[in-house]
Formats: sequence, C-alpha cells, structure tokens
Amino acid sequence: MFESLSERLEGIFTRLRGRGRLDEADVDEALREIRVALLEADVNFQVVRGLITRIRERTVGAELSKSLSPSQQVIKAVHEELIGVLGGEPLRVTYASKPPTVVLLAGLQGAGKTTAAAKLGRWFRQQGRNPLLVGADLQRPAAVVQLRVLGSQAGVPVFSETTDPVAVSVAGKAEAERTGRDVLIIDTAGRLTVDHELMGEVRRISESTSPHYTFLVIDAMIGQESVTTAEAFHAALALDGVILTKLDGDARGGAALSVKEVVGRPVAFASTGEKLDDFDTFHPDRMASRILGMGDVLTLIEKAEQTYDEEVAAKAAAALQEGRFTLEDFLEQMQQIKKMGPLQSIVGMLPGIPKEIKNAKIDERELTRVEAIIHSMTPEERRDPSLINGSRRLRIANGSGSTTSEVNLLLKQFREMQRMMQAMGLSAKISNKKAKKAKRGRVTPAGLGPQRRR
Repeated sequence: MFESLSERLEGIFTRLRGRGRLDEADVDEALREIRVALLEADVNFQVVRGLITRIRERTVGAELSKSLSPSQQVIKAVHEELIGVLGGEPLRVTYASKPPTVVLLAGLQGAGKTTAAAKLGRWFRQQGRNPLLVGADLQRPAAVVQLRVLGSQAGVPVFSETTDPVAVSVAGKAEAERTGRDVLIIDTAGRLTVDHELMGEVRRISESTSPHYTFLVIDAMIGQESVTTAEAFHAALALDGVILTKLDGDARGGAALSVKEVVGRPVAFASTGEKLDDFDTFHPDRMASRILGMGDVLTLIEKAEQTYDEEVAAKAAAALQEGRFTLEDFLEQMQQIKKMGPLQSIVGMLPGIPKEIKNAKIDERELTRVEAIIHSMTPEERRDPSLINGSRRLRIANGSGSTTSEVNLLLKQFREMQRMMQAMGLSAKISNKKAKKAKRGRVTPAGLGPQRRR
C-alpha cells in the first residue's frame, strides 16, 4: 500500500537533503511536488490543499528548531501533518456497562463486509471478549453461509434466521444477552450503489438495536468514490469510524488519506490481506511513518509477539549463545517468520531499507522450496550438513522436487550463515566472560588490567 506515494516522497526528501540550507523558493518547489504526489495518489483535492497550506505555515517564516536541518524541518512537518490527516490517535473501543456492546457494519456490496465482520470478531476474541456474529444480509445468496464458514475459522458463533434483516438483528441481540455474549457484530446487506432502499434498511436496523459503534466498511481500491460513499452513509447513520479493506492491493492509498478529513470520522480498523489475522487497529502515526519510508517497528514487534513461539525463540537464543546453528534451527526460524505474514509486508516495516530491496518482488515460493529441501534431509543431515555427499544431495533433490544445484546453493548459503552465527556466539561468550570477571573484581571497569587487592 502507498508504494507509489512513498516512492515519490522519498525522492523529494532525498533532493531536499542534498541542498543543505533551504530558502522559501526551495520549500515552495518541494511542496508543489508533494501536492502532485498526493493528487496522483488519489487524495481528495481539498485534503491536499489544507495539508500543503499547514505544512507551508510551519516551514516558511516560522521559528524553526535549531536542532534540525531545514530539510529535516520539512520532513518533520509532513510527518506530523500526515498523522493528523490520518486521524491522529487510534480509535480506543470502550465497552457498554450493560453487555452486549453492539457493533453495526454497513457498506456497499463487494466492499468486504462479511469478511470484515469475521475478522472483527476474531479481533475482539484476541482482546479477551466473547463476541457473537449476526448474519443480517439476507439479500445476497449464501451471505449467511459465508459468514458461518468465516465465523467458524475465527472461532466466533453466528446467529441468523430466515425472517427479515431487522427481526434477525433484534433476535441476535436477544440471543447475545441470553448466552452472555458481550459483543454483538451485525453484518448488514449492501447494494451496488447508495440508494434509498439500502439506507432505509440499515437505518431501521440501527434504530432497532441502538449500536454503540457504527462502522462503514469501504474498499480502499475504489479511491475517491469511497469518500463519496462515506459522506452518504454518515449523513444517514452518523458513523463512528471506517474499516478500510484491501489496503494490500491499493498502491495509492488516497481513501485512507481522505476519509478522516472529509467525513470527520477516523479509520478505525484496516484489513491488509485475505487471512483472518490480516486485520488490526489502524494506527495513524505508524502509517504515516511507513508512507515516508521510516518503517513500522512497533507493528513488526507486535506481530512477532503474537506469532513467535517462546520455546522456539529461547531455543534459537541458546543456539546463538553456544555458537551453534543447525538446519533444524534455521527451518524453525523460517516457519516462525512465515507466520508473521507476507515477507513483502515485513520488509516494508523495517526502517532504513533501500527502496530497491523494499520494492523488489519477493517470491514466497522460494521459501516453500527451501522448506521442502530441508524436510527431505534426515535428522542427522540437518544437524550436521557435512554428512551430505554427492549421493545424498541427489536423494534430497529428488525427494524435494528440486535440483542438486539448488541443494548446493542452500548448503553454501547456510554455511555462510552458520559461520556468522558462530562468530556472534563467540562474541557473546567473550562479552559474558568479561562481565563476570568485572563483577568479581578481577577486571577494572575500564578493562585496563587486574585490580590490586587491599
């Protein structure tokens, strides 16, 4: 997401850094380029105009910080204004004192409401809640069946009846109260376009269930049309926030940068992939950092904490300390990383990565091929690759559907990695040994030699 915008902004800032001191003309030239980049990213023109005006006020004729260079001042102003445009603070969900907390999802057909409902249900479960999904989309064939399948995958039960959408929603709320469910998520029907029938039905459901949160689900791929849709729904329902779907397929990102400013409601959640766990609270500050090529370390850490197995991590740390690293360790670490999501997305969260690497297409099938090669080895071969001779290489290649040259390449790359890990392990041992000696008083704090005993 935002690839083209991010690339354009990085180019602008690189040129700014190369100029040293900036005068008003330099800033105006940079702002013109930023304006064009934002418009090409399909950001609403009113949002662009306000954003550029505020950035200019902060960087021209104002008292600037002496700790930052002029180019850094511009980048800082752009970063902070982007955070504001994206919503400022992430939405904090508060729960009803008398359960259930009712969440109503609305939106056009094809925006991904049903999938978003299941993802939201899974998210509430991760927060320690006990949600119930209600299938009130009785117009689209198999919509309830789809919700039941997704709900089963998310571990969230689904309630629905073959009556009418309003009656189903009211009955679903009663079912949540009866069964002690503390969150109720209502998936409503959509239409191809905004019309009176759609608005009337959603409004009646809202009046009958009194939702604590009404979220509009919009497709980030449709650009400015999503903002028009949000305005229409907000006029009818008084939205509390927006759920953006298909952000992984939107290279421009104009919808995310326009909704808050135009509608006055924040992006609450974002869906960044097809899997149920490709969904989370929308963090404006993190998104702004990613747009400017600064990475997103906090999200990367959170993903690691959610997916990494503590025992596997401890085992890898011990292997590093001891200076040993086997193909079994390598396979386990690779499988842990794959759980975190697409590698392209993970690379995009790392700060300081050159754009050539960040924009390079990563073939996930290569990881599958490497896994197949390692799985075709015996446990002894994984622990000691030096055992792998010519005949074993041929057997491994045949067993994994690869070639002997691919097996050779993997073994060569692993030997280089193993040497690096062993060097790191030796360095860690030396550091630990010095620390222990210093603690016993055998080495001076500065490491200049033994201390005299008194």
